[in-house]
Parts: sequence; structure tokens; C-alpha cells
Amino acid sequence: MEGFNHSRVSEFVLLGLTDSPELQTFFFVMFSVLYLITMLGNGLILLTVLSTPHLHSPMYFLLSNLSLIDMCLSSFATPKMIMDFFAECKTISFEGCISQIFFLHLFTGTEIVLLISMSFDRYIAICKPLHYSTIMSQRVCAGLVVTSWTVGFLHTMSQLAFTLYLPFCGPNVVDSFFCDLPLVIQLACIDMYVLGIFMISTSGVIALISFLLLLTSYVIVLVTIKDHSSTGTSKALSTCTAHFMVVLMFFGPCIFIYVWPFTNFLVDKVLSVFYTIFTPFLNPLIYTLRNQEVKTAVKKKLSNQNLNLGKTTPRYPVQ
Repeated sequence: MEGFNHSRVSEFVLLGLTDSPELQTFFFVMFSVLYLITMLGNGLILLTVLSTPHLHSPMYFLLSNLSLIDMCLSSFATPKMIMDFFAECKTISFEGCISQIFFLHLFTGTEIVLLISMSFDRYIAICKPLHYSTIMSQRVCAGLVVTSWTVGFLHTMSQLAFTLYLPFCGPNVVDSFFCDLPLVIQLACIDMYVLGIFMISTSGVIALISFLLLLTSYVIVLVTIKDHSSTGTSKALSTCTAHFMVVLMFFGPCIFIYVWPFTNFLVDKVLSVFYTIFTPFLNPLIYTLRNQEVKTAVKKKLSNQNLNLGKTTPRYPVQ
């Protein structure tokens, strides 16, 4: 075991998104702004839902948890990527690399189950409205969130179950801006092709099946909406459209990357940026711009904050 530990590489080299100094400066500014807006936007939604009594409903409870996960998902690798734009050698320790893999699969696995929970909530609200309050009780909502995190944890542990014990004794260059399982497994000193394909493709298949289930549920919901001509139809359609946009943005890149794990395409980097940075950034915009209740509550929260700041500003008499 001692010989095995001494042969293991102590760090990995991340190639990042580009080696062009001009593009690195541009990306530094762009991703710094995107990360700041992502944290502020999702944090504002989380704070608004928690502090607004009429938003204490199952849909917004799940939405606030989605914002929390998006804040986590955008933070596991983005800050390091931003700092690495001006680093001569972009390295990460072995432990740091494994931690990134752990948190990536924890947050993505949790978000998959949470998105399924949100689609279930919309299905019950639209297809079984008379039983909604009974089915989607506080206990059930809390159970759905706990289940999401539990499944996410079990998923990431299953991915890391044998990765920690692989011999990494030679190549240590990762062609990305963070450590991901398909890229890291290829650096092992043993032939991992068959087992790696099976293990990583399993994640892709799970994502694909989950996406098809979500697609089916939203089709059922949209058909139900079409058959009912009421005042709430447009609101329900708007909410479901927003949910499906989030689902499509999140699952599309995941399915592409993990169904074909050992094929290196330039688009893989773009898709990695999309579901780790752009999707958490766009989620608050989608939900606030397409949801009148959230939009109104956010505006009220911001206006109250401005009033409070005005009241606390000291006023001095003119001499």
C-alpha cells in the first residue's frame, strides 16, 4: 500500500478553456460578472421565498431549493477557473480534484431529482387540483428535498467508489477547467475503457431516462391545460414552459457528455460551461421574468430594501 501511495500523482494540470491571453482576459471579466449575478440572483430568490408568506407554497419551496443547488453548482469550480485565468500553471491537488468530482455529481444528482419533484408538483397542481393540498403537504415537500440530497449523495459515492483506488502514476493533464470523471479516469495507469464506459454511461442513461420521464409529464400537463379553458391556463402554461426550459438546459449537456464519455469534442468544454455556469445563471432570470408572483415579490423586496437604506441614511442640517 505504501508503494502504491508513493506512485500516485499529487496534482493534476488543468488546461482550462483557452491559452490565448486576450481570451483569458475576456473570459475573466465575463465569468466574474456571470458568477456574481448568479449568486446574487439565486440568493435573492432564496431570500424572497423565505421572507414572503404568500410564497410559502410547495412550488416556491422547491424553487428556493433549486436556487440553493444552483448556487452550489456554480461554486464548486467557477471561482477556481476565474482565478486560474491569470495563473501560469493551472494545477489542482489530487484531493481537490476528487472533491470537485464529488461535489459535481452530488449537486447534479440532487438537481435531477429536484427537477423531477418540481414536475410532479406541477402535475398534481394541474391534473389533480382538488387533491393538491393533501398530496403536496409540507411533510411530502420536505421528504422530496431530503430524497433529492440523499439520491445525489448516493450517486456521487457510487461514482467515486473505485476512483479513489485507481493508480494515477503518470499522465496528469486534464483537458478542461475542472476535474470530471470521464477525463480523470482516462489518466489511470490501467485500462479502464470497458469499466469506465459502463460506469460513466450509466450516469448518461440515468439522465436520459429522467429527461424522458420529465418530458412525458410535461406533455401530459400541457394536454391537460389545453383541455381546460380557464383564467389560470396562461399562468400554468407560463410556469410549465419555464420549468421545461430549465430541464432542457440542464439535461441536454449532461446527456451529451455522459452518454459518450470517452470522446473528446471541443463542444464538451462549451457544454461543461453551459450546465455549470450558464444554467445556474439563467434559472433566476427564467423564473423571475416568466413568473409574475416571484417578479412582484422580488420588486417589493428590493423597494423595501431601498426604503430601509433611505431611512437609515443620516441627515445633517445645512449649516
